[in-house]
Amino acid sequence: MAVTMREVAEAAGVSIATVSFVVNNTKPVTPETRQRIERAMAELGFRPNVVARALASRRTRILALATPFSRLWLGAATREFILGAATAAKESGHHLVIWPVGNDGDELVTLVGQKLVDGVLLMSVALDDPRVEALRGLDTPFTLIGRTRDVSGLHYVDIDIAASMRVAMDHLADLGHRHIAFVNGNREEEGVAGFGPYVRSEAAYRELADERGIAPVVLYCRSTVVSGREAARELLAVAPETTAVIVQDEAGAAGLVAELKRLDRPVPGRMSVLSMLSSADFAEMWDPPLTTISTPGLELGRLAVEALLLRLDDRPPVAAALRTGALVPGGTTGPAPADAPVPGRSATRRRT
Repeated sequence: MAVTMREVAEAAGVSIATVSFVVNNTKPVTPETRQRIERAMAELGFRPNVVARALASRRTRILALATPFSRLWLGAATREFILGAATAAKESGHHLVIWPVGNDGDELVTLVGQKLVDGVLLMSVALDDPRVEALRGLDTPFTLIGRTRDVSGLHYVDIDIAASMRVAMDHLADLGHRHIAFVNGNREEEGVAGFGPYVRSEAAYRELADERGIAPVVLYCRSTVVSGREAARELLAVAPETTAVIVQDEAGAAGLVAELKRLDRPVPGRMSVLSMLSSADFAEMWDPPLTTISTPGLELGRLAVEALLLRLDDRPPVAAALRTGALVPGGTTGPAPADAPVPGRSATRRRT
């Protein structure tokens, strides 16, 4: 037979109501009383009835992380956001569920309308994201991991893309590189149309290239190793003077490095490669390890949950949090070749 709250109350020497306050977290009790009740629960093997607790507190204690299902979503860097959010949810007595819903907003509205969760973390945010407008019309609190073009009235945490790109460009410039290309993720790939980091990283690269007098070279690749290999071949065809390349996609970076080696452009001897906003653990999987600007995913996932919990408790929201990626040196960046050409201005090369 399951242990009841009455039995816990008798063992702890308190009323059933006081046990209920602790179980459902509906009213404060003194630390000493809470400790006595929790000790009695442990000794008796008491397990709260989740459904009953939800009815009593009007909270399910379940948070949903909603993101489109795509190759991008499965990346190692993405998992860090999820782990950070899951850890913070667990520490606060909540459960995190993953909703790999479409990015048109319709499916999300249907799920939220069923009152299955207390709040929503919205991830893989596009600049003009229909899911945001859909959630604005509901009474379920939500926060963003990422941000839209217009952030008025929104609560969000995000990577400071401009600052992170500056760290990448500074690293390569300090090594003497003056012909630096950028291979961005393909914004037309299913599930990531208008993906904020892709748009902002390209804008930051172009601005920094202009600031440094570098002719910008921008190509695009999908989230596959094969596409990264294709980007390497295209890069050498359209900008053979390139000595360093920043790659936005993890799988694409792996393919690009492998193909450059095959084409007799050894990394980092003749070409330096830096993986942008990647996972340090992912970078260590390659030989040599990829030099990367690591994503602050664990921290941002935690901050997103903390911001959402503030909203659930009707507490004043904190200011939006931006975090810069950190340089993690690896074996794929080195000094520019001594015979590298002197930079000159030329038209931007783009892969459409």
